[in-house]
Amino acid sequence: MNHDEYAARDALGLAECVRKGEVTPAELLALAQARCAAVNPRINAVTIPMPEQAQAHLKAGFDGPFAGVPFLIKDIGQEYQGVATTLGSRAMRGHVAHEHAEVTRRFIAAGVNIFGKTSTPELALKGITEPERFGPCRNPWDLSRTPGGSSGGAAAAVAAGIVPMAGASDGGGSIRIPAACCGLFGLRPSRGRVPAGPSQGEVWEGASSEHVLTRSVRDSAAMLDAIAGPDVGAPFIIAPPAEPYRDAMQRDPGRLRIAYTTRSPIGTPVDPQCVAAVEDAAQLLRGLGHEVDEAPPPIDGMQLAKSYLHLYFGQTAAKVRAVRQLTGASGAEFEAETRVLALIGDSISATDYVSWRLRWNDYARALGAHLTRYDLLMTPVWASLPLKVGAAQLPAWQQQALKPLLALGNRIGTGHLLRASGIVEQLAIDSLQHVPFTQLSNLTGTPSMSVPLHWSREGLPLGTHFIAPFGREDRLLQLAAQLEQVRPWFDRRAPLV
Repeated sequence: MNHDEYAARDALGLAECVRKGEVTPAELLALAQARCAAVNPRINAVTIPMPEQAQAHLKAGFDGPFAGVPFLIKDIGQEYQGVATTLGSRAMRGHVAHEHAEVTRRFIAAGVNIFGKTSTPELALKGITEPERFGPCRNPWDLSRTPGGSSGGAAAAVAAGIVPMAGASDGGGSIRIPAACCGLFGLRPSRGRVPAGPSQGEVWEGASSEHVLTRSVRDSAAMLDAIAGPDVGAPFIIAPPAEPYRDAMQRDPGRLRIAYTTRSPIGTPVDPQCVAAVEDAAQLLRGLGHEVDEAPPPIDGMQLAKSYLHLYFGQTAAKVRAVRQLTGASGAEFEAETRVLALIGDSISATDYVSWRLRWNDYARALGAHLTRYDLLMTPVWASLPLKVGAAQLPAWQQQALKPLLALGNRIGTGHLLRASGIVEQLAIDSLQHVPFTQLSNLTGTPSMSVPLHWSREGLPLGTHFIAPFGREDRLLQLAAQLEQVRPWFDRRAPLV
């Protein structure tokens, strides 16, 4: 098998070749590693190679639906015993995981051969992937642009043909955003569908979910079958699907009622090409017999953004503290933006944090009611084209201006001063203006997906976003499979490929 033949198959297709004896797992690994050596210097997607671990897997042998398929895991939340976990941060110096994450165990049980870890922004905090520790990750469709984040390294690696799928996670859009940027399929499972253990019960109050980024819908469905279900000590058990997702996705979705909106929930502009992508999808869906109405959910988008940001601030502060305790790192080893977020988080009272957390129920009830009248909600993923690398970074002059303030820490109540200045409202605009649509699914715990149905005039992928009722990944996969059949994207490859 050569690389063209390797790239022409999805993960299940490669596993089938292994089962038929057409290629060996060792040959697949060599192809993946050669491809990584050829393109990774240009995209900077794989930051921690794991050749010894991959060779150990070859000796142990493989079983499962993806037996022998090369695979990459994300450098946060998917810990691998004995391998460095950096979280994209200089502060995680010298830290080595003492056990596998449960999702990593399940990836291995599904038969994949893990040979590296992919880049993430520091602490997975951004919709771009430009950690100071490793440098920016780049989009194979346009090397001057971001692959999105926080699973940007995973998306870039798949889009560049290194692997057919890679581990990812989504706490605010981090599967769907890079899927949209890189022309991939990205499904975010329902809260609790995939375990976060053993070191955590729920990540970000349950707002974050683990899964994969793929080129085909069936790979996503089959991997969800392999990794779904509670682990020991899970905080709750979500009802299992009525049948395996790989079987369910092959069923016709029937005539769906689909609500859509292209208006930013926080009132910021949406690029006309992003609007056109959703309008085009609406026409495609109507042609397939679905009922499509413009009907935004009755939710205050700015209030939801503030709820999300209070989670964001509080979790950042707690994570910074935990990392410092774990590694002995100084605060100065974190990026300036991370330190600002942590200062704000430290200034939020427990009462305020809980008050904003309780609002999640309001959003879940309102979306739930909306999805009794409709089967799905459709929106853009991005409100703009994928950003240029560096465009969303804090300018150097601002970083310099912040240094004296950051040096003081919270000794003068810096976090309270920042909050009183109106920075929370401004951050809601600045940090979410490009990706204001995805957090709704995270706070409500609902499954959602980005489907690569449209490309911009510049030749950049523009994903279309769908949200389903809680627990209805099957409905999303059925529609995705239908769309994949009528408007296939698998053979649309990035110029780098």
